Amino acid sequence: MAGLIKFGLGEDLEKYRDIDEEAILSSMTEEELEELNAELDPDNDLLPVGLRQHDQTKKAPTGKLDREHLLKYLEKSAREYKDREDLIPFTGEKKGKAFVKKEVKDEDEGDDPVLDPELEEALKEATDGELCDLAAILGMHTLMSNDQYYASLASGEIANKEGFRSVVKCTAYPQVQSEPPNTTDPHESLTKLQDNDSDLTDLNLNNIKNIAIPTLGDICSSLANNTNLKYLSMASTRSNDKVALALAEGLKENTTLERLNIESNFISGDGMKKIMESVVNHPTLTEIRIANQRHSLGNGCEMAIADMLRKNRVVLKFGYSFEFPGPRDSADHSLTRNNDLVRRRRLGLPTEDLEEEEDQE
Repeated sequence: MAGLIKFGLGEDLEKYRDIDEEAILSSMTEEELEELNAELDPDNDLLPVGLRQHDQTKKAPTGKLDREHLLKYLEKSAREYKDREDLIPFTGEKKGKAFVKKEVKDEDEGDDPVLDPELEEALKEATDGELCDLAAILGMHTLMSNDQYYASLASGEIANKEGFRSVVKCTAYPQVQSEPPNTTDPHESLTKLQDNDSDLTDLNLNNIKNIAIPTLGDICSSLANNTNLKYLSMASTRSNDKVALALAEGLKENTTLERLNIESNFISGDGMKKIMESVVNHPTLTEIRIANQRHSLGNGCEMAIADMLRKNRVVLKFGYSFEFPGPRDSADHSLTRNNDLVRRRRLGLPTEDLEEEEDQE
């Protein structure tokens, strides 16, 4: 259409507003219609892809698409296609200069430095103590070996001991002794817990890797009928949600445990929620450590922890690094309140305002 109707610059366009397009199209020849249909913009993003260019194939379809037959035909055509001959045939002639690797001389292979005869004679006649003093002045710790230095130090020939000490003598770090393995017998400890042995007040199972999960579950379940255990630590024992459920059931009935450590285990957020629900009303548990679980506990579990601390008046220490700011602020406030309660009770101050804080929230 743009090729048939042209508008001049500044021309009045009102006369073209009511043009009958059907009459114009009916008066066009077949060649003009084909030209009109071909005038499409392939770069026009406003048009669908199928309308940017009309199908210009005039050949009638020979049948349905056979993909396997098409692939075989393309492969056969590619194999039968003859490669274009090189314009300049390859003769194997080598052009240019052959690469020769340059030899890099070692810096140490150079000639020995030439010193002043008097200086060279003085160095040859210098004692070990004088060499130490010279090394301290020049800052050259490689001028003499450590054996020469300590031999001169023992003979008392070194004048500048403090200056050379900062150059040669290294800091002696104390050796750190490796921690001995945990020798606690889990099965013996389980028997004592089930018998409510009065001698078993602290149970440390940290870093024992070969404790079976059912055994850990029985240890946690035995807390329900035990009245002597004060401290239970099961850090890095591969405890999972099954152990967490058993621990939650044991804490519901337990009334004497004071410290609990289950750090560095495989307990998920759901298992930790069960433990927190049992800790809410525990009368003696003042310290809990649950940090460094294999998976993140999540916002829901952290909210459950914050809610437990808000309702609890006994927990004073809680070992866990909160990921979300809301539960973190709430937990800090609750722990501060519980510690303030202990301080006021020790000093004989009133505590009614802190004890009634939960009802106000």
